[in-house]
Amino acid sequence: MYVLSETHTQRGGWAGCDLQGIPLSNGYLGNLGSILLCGIAIVVSILLLLRSERKKAAVGRREMQLFLLGYIIIEICEIFTVGEFPLSETVRIAFTGIHIGMIIATTWILLLNAVVGYQVLDDGTPLSLGLMAISGGVLFIGTGYITLDTGFHWTNEFVPDPADHYRNIALYVLYQLAPLVFLVAFYVLEAILVLRILGELRPMIYLTAAAVLFAIGQIFNYVISPYICNGTAGKIDGALFETLFTLLAVVTIWIFWSSITEDDWPIASQPTGYP
Repeated sequence: MYVLSETHTQRGGWAGCDLQGIPLSNGYLGNLGSILLCGIAIVVSILLLLRSERKKAAVGRREMQLFLLGYIIIEICEIFTVGEFPLSETVRIAFTGIHIGMIIATTWILLLNAVVGYQVLDDGTPLSLGLMAISGGVLFIGTGYITLDTGFHWTNEFVPDPADHYRNIALYVLYQLAPLVFLVAFYVLEAILVLRILGELRPMIYLTAAAVLFAIGQIFNYVISPYICNGTAGKIDGALFETLFTLLAVVTIWIFWSSITEDDWPIASQPTGYP
């Protein structure tokens, strides 16, 4: 992670394979495949956002669009962080702070999309969207500040210690643990909604497929990546496939949402409803 490295690049005291990428006059373009996939992800997300606009009667339409907007911002940041786009270290740290902040904010918004399905609040209202945007904004600002403080050493509170394996508990919780908890909670809430309230099985295929695709992406990123990087002499790593499978997971989530907002779903009233 750039904010943990003394040089604010992928190179640090943790060893491992370094991306070599494509040499440029002012540095190198580290991960062209990820940059191209991020561009594709942005275009696809914009198309899904516009397609959502056509579903006028769909529950949670505005909330789903808010999630897609968050994902678009993540992919823009990923071009300059994961993509190893040549930047000054100050700009790279700033993009990293936005990137990590948007990851936790967007996964939180996705979780709230599941809550919207229970109609606790009327969807699409200023109250619903406001609560979602404000709570996501708080997470974004808090996480972004900790990330930037880690990189710029404003207070020295979050300075990583090489002797302690660059451990940063705050970033671990906000970047790794919290988004995972939000995603698991999203899956559980949606599964209850589909199985017990709608009484249907088909949407669970889409929901489970999205979870599997996301998990495959994380396996590529954290487990298989060193083997890909070493095997290609640093040309690519698992981040390329993580970007691809995360995009497929987002598209599948949108398909899932679209399927459960169809007008012809029969609402189960007896055995599948709440007791």
